[in-house]
Amino acid sequence: MLGVNTAVNTTHLAVAVLLFTTFPVGVVGNGLYLWVLGLKMRRTVTTLWFLHLVSCSLLFTLLIPFFAVYVLLGLHWVFGTAMCKLINTCISVAMFSSVFLLTLISLDRYILTHHPIWSRHHRTLPRAGKLAVGVWLASFGLSTPYLAFRETRVVDRGRIICINNYALSGDWNGAEVQNLDRRVHLAVYMARFLLGFLLPFCTIVGCYVRMGLKMKEKKLAWAGKPFKIMVAAVVSFFLCWLPFHLHHGLQLYKKEVPESVTGAFLVIHTFTSCFNACFTPILYLFVGEKFGQVFRTSLLALVKAAFVDDIGSSGPEYSGRHENTKQLMA
Repeated sequence: MLGVNTAVNTTHLAVAVLLFTTFPVGVVGNGLYLWVLGLKMRRTVTTLWFLHLVSCSLLFTLLIPFFAVYVLLGLHWVFGTAMCKLINTCISVAMFSSVFLLTLISLDRYILTHHPIWSRHHRTLPRAGKLAVGVWLASFGLSTPYLAFRETRVVDRGRIICINNYALSGDWNGAEVQNLDRRVHLAVYMARFLLGFLLPFCTIVGCYVRMGLKMKEKKLAWAGKPFKIMVAAVVSFFLCWLPFHLHHGLQLYKKEVPESVTGAFLVIHTFTSCFNACFTPILYLFVGEKFGQVFRTSLLALVKAAFVDDIGSSGPEYSGRHENTKQLMA
């Protein structure tokens, strides 16, 4: 028994260290990106997408200290029931918004390569802004179960945990209540996994495959910086959030799965989630750049270089034309 407790404490300490370490990096990195994208660059559809995407990362990052304290105290929640509901809802909104925005970005790129004439007349900032607002509203709607189900519960020795009560019942130990709780939990998890991971993943992969076939057909090499950044964002997102979904899937079988396994997945998904939200903006700077060149270039110039080459952009927001895009439109 002592060995199990020691392992759990070690797990909690490792998670807390990861959270506290990534918080300042994430705030500074995402904050600088928002400052440059929002105030220092001309607004385009591409910069608008990434402005909202970085906002999702910053929202997630700002909530890290609450979970760090929760874990450091041995999963003892000291912030009250209202904050338990609100913070978990915000985390869910950030997750859904991130994946929906990445899906939109991929669809946007697909339409640019396959329907350039239509894009020239319909791909506008007002429409992109409405889509971005729609993403946030849809994400909030899909996150409302946390407002209903999330609550605090007093367990052993007065410890308070922040947990989902899917049965909405005060009788936590009844067999019928536990059966209902499991069924609702499974339904919520499947909806989250399908809408927040699997379907967007299939959509993004489909877009990239079609774009790749189009470029191969036209014998084009798409090496622009925005494309590389987009690929980095998508790959990092799905690699980082897959452990998140696996960890929450294991919660359905927490009685059958050894505590050491769930503890390991907790550490993995904490690390990958923090990397996605806090270090991905820094990764963007190095995509397509030599390290020496990065260190010799100012932050503002790097971020502008990341987005100014809006390959395939058309319409009033973009007056230039990339040679590859001309060939695609031919």
